[in-house]
Amino acid sequence: MLKATIDADIFRESIDSVSALVGECRLHVNENGIKTRAVDTSNVAMVSLELDADAFQSYSATEQEIGLDIAKMKNILGMVGKSDPIDLELDAEGKKLSISFRSYRYSISLLDTKTIRKDPNPPNLNLPAVVTITGDALNNAIKAAGVVSDKIALMVDPERSVFAMVAEGDSDNIRLELGQDEVTFVELAEARSLFSLDYLKDMGKVMGRASSVDIRLGIDHPVQFAFTIASDKGRVGYLLAPRIEAD
Repeated sequence: MLKATIDADIFRESIDSVSALVGECRLHVNENGIKTRAVDTSNVAMVSLELDADAFQSYSATEQEIGLDIAKMKNILGMVGKSDPIDLELDAEGKKLSISFRSYRYSISLLDTKTIRKDPNPPNLNLPAVVTITGDALNNAIKAAGVVSDKIALMVDPERSVFAMVAEGDSDNIRLELGQDEVTFVELAEARSLFSLDYLKDMGKVMGRASSVDIRLGIDHPVQFAFTIASDKGRVGYLLAPRIEAD
């Protein structure tokens, strides 16, 4: 059972965070809220979302798992006004989800969870460098790097207390260095890894709305991004594998 009402902006931000990497997911529902974890088809990036029951205007649910077509949800949300409340209700068989706003009422078929990849297990990583940056600054850096390259290096220099983002193309390059006045160093440690901008551009559009993003880095290791949504009543995490290039 699921019957809930949620602010359109919160629901849209939740769906956008997942759609940055995947087109479908297993949504786990219980009395405490909803959550999902999914990996992209290339096994390069992973997204996790948790939305507490308190993030909803009203919320009542029992434990179950439903298959959600994220791409279809995004299309429906394109019809929803910014401040519209959205009513969600699962049918008794758990096969259709009713989505109502204003005078519209959609009834969408849910996906068979057996056809969706199982939730990935989060890897146990040692990422010693932890930096906090505003979402807007991070997204702008990603967009700037995309002008000259298809990849970006994220690094931390503990001796200089600098967080750097470097992108190098065939003939052009860009380097951005941020110190203690621009970022917060939660844990200072040497770190440097290279990442594909194809993934980061989509993540950046979502992270750009966050007031702050925690970045965890190592040396030639994946990067973890973590931030909150819904006035800290929801949490989003991204994990992106590094791009390893031959010397």
